[in-house]
Amino acid sequence: MAWIYALLIFAAGAIVGGFAARLGNKSLQQQKELKKDLDKSKYELEQFRQELVDHFARSAELLDNIAKDYSKLYEHMAKTSTELMPNLPEQDNPFARRISTLTPVVDSGETAAPPRDYANGASGLLKGEPEPVDFPEKLEATKAS
Repeated sequence: MAWIYALLIFAAGAIVGGFAARLGNKSLQQQKELKKDLDKSKYELEQFRQELVDHFARSAELLDNIAKDYSKLYEHMAKTSTELMPNLPEQDNPFARRISTLTPVVDSGETAAPPRDYANGASGLLKGEPEPVDFPEKLEATKAS
């Protein structure tokens, strides 16, 4: 009779152990899939961050080129306005006021180094909280109230 009880306990243990192993494998598989998805998402986020940094670097370069070209154009217009209309009164020449303050744009002739296609670690562009911006108008309004 004792061996029947032992056999029943063994069978019950085997059944409970089978269910536990089955549930454990599912959660283990889920953990592996979740880790794989997390690693994939981290990689995609880093790629996006690098693309964003490259975009802003290129945008800054283009804006710098625009500023240089604008300065060259303004310098050209100021010089030619005085050369082509030497007898024009200063108040009628829109460039006359600023001709004396112009500084010539010096183009070094060197091209900028090509952008790197990698970063030296995290750039920190999207990390942290933005610093608060103090606007004088808002400060005056809060003081007045």
